Amino acid sequence: MAAKAFILIETAVGKTQDVLAALQKVPGVKSADPVTGPYDLIVVAEGADLNAIGNMVAGKIHPIPGITRTVTCLTVKLT
Repeated sequence: MAAKAFILIETAVGKTQDVLAALQKVPGVKSADPVTGPYDLIVVAEGADLNAIGNMVAGKIHPIPGITRTVTCLTVKLT
């Protein structure tokens, strides 16, 4: 089952453009957009399952220089 997440990202001052460029190269990132408010970027990510999303965030997104904080919101199906 495919998994989808919204990842809210705070960046260091002056690093948003660099982080955005790096995020756009990460496999599984479907979109990355600068936003106003308490976060600097919102990413839509997809993976094969929840573990794939977790591995992407921990292994590919967290190491990007300039990221200071992330909040990952996994989507759920309501029945």
